[in-house]
Amino acid sequence: MQGDDVAELQRQLGTLGFDAGRIDGMFGQTTAEAVTEFQRNVAIAPDGICGPATLAELARLRSARSEEALVGIVREREILRRSPRTLVGRRIAVGHQGGLGAPVETLRHLLSTVGADAIALLHPDGAALAANANLVAADLYLGIHLDPALDASRVAYYRGYRYESAGGRHLAELARDQLDPIFGQAHPVSIIGMTIPELRYSKMPAVVCELTPAPLLVEHATELAVALVAAMTDWAAATWE
Repeated sequence: MQGDDVAELQRQLGTLGFDAGRIDGMFGQTTAEAVTEFQRNVAIAPDGICGPATLAELARLRSARSEEALVGIVREREILRRSPRTLVGRRIAVGHQGGLGAPVETLRHLLSTVGADAIALLHPDGAALAANANLVAADLYLGIHLDPALDASRVAYYRGYRYESAGGRHLAELARDQLDPIFGQAHPVSIIGMTIPELRYSKMPAVVCELTPAPLLVEHATELAVALVAAMTDWAAATWE
């Protein structure tokens, strides 16, 4: 039900125009629905199970279509293109795993002042944070972690199985640009594509800010919150033509 074979199935369905969702290697409801729709289109009993007959039809069709854009990528960009160019009314989930209640509350308050519907989420497990963000139907997820083990701070977005979230990457780049002056040359901020649970299981564009060192985070908590709100504001204003 999960792994590289499922990711390849999702990719094949996507190149044929059947939306299996994010290529994350998880055979969930969206993937099953895409399999069922594909089966209907090739006159196979639509049971949502990827058996020998379904695999044979995929093999027959995939070679001529393998270079086409994945429908999931097209769908994400279309959602971004149609979204408002402001944070007003947008639901933003801000998640953390503990110990950052005050900075997260500052960020939530600032988001509220610009008209966003900001929701703070707390859970020690990243998968649970993503599930809760999905549950509240967030338009955007921002995770904030304190990670003393890192040499420098970084902003992560979803990238895996030869697929990446365009919306997540763009927000990661904007967040890095806003955060870098605060951390300075001694602690440069980078971006990285990852498949950690918060990014893998979230259904909306998502980034996770892994920040260090702790004293700098505490000293500049308000500046960090302002920088992240500025990054999200610029992200919302971006065009996706």
